[in-house]
Amino acid sequence: MKEDKEIYTELVDSEWPFEYTDHDRHIVRAIVYDDDGYFYFVRADRDDDFGRAKVIETAGGGVEFGEELTIAIKRELSEELGVEVEVICKIGVVSDYYNLIHRHNINNYFLCKVISFGKTHLTDDEVESVENAAVDTENILKTLSDARRILMEHNVSNSTPISLEVPPA
Repeated sequence: MKEDKEIYTELVDSEWPFEYTDHDRHIVRAIVYDDDGYFYFVRADRDDDFGRAKVIETAGGGVEFGEELTIAIKRELSEELGVEVEVICKIGVVSDYYNLIHRHNINNYFLCKVISFGKTHLTDDEVESVENAAVDTENILKTLSDARRILMEHNVSNSTPISLEVPPA
């Protein structure tokens, strides 16, 4: 894995008032790509304390106690996407707070390249709510460009919720 300067960002939950945090959750997430220029994400239906939503997000999940981060990201990507990957580099850390549930997330982001495809290993709950989404480079760049244009047109800050339509897989 290539060692470069990492990015560190701290996000503040402006939706719910901060009272306290009662636990940290260590998480690994990845930007996953293949030789054909596709990026891989997870589509999920959420129905939790924050409400109902259909989201597209980077694949990843919780780090098990004592687990190394690179082992954790490989495990999570195998479970969620059914891929074996090469970890190219650690991009950095996004620290964020879910004030409603009193949780501090420490999200470790990696750039990973697909080596091979296999079968996913989802839990029963995940099978009901998660599917894989492959997006080609052209569509991801268009979506990011559209997002930037919308943000600029509406003078939206980075803490304002916004809904963007992502092209279907």
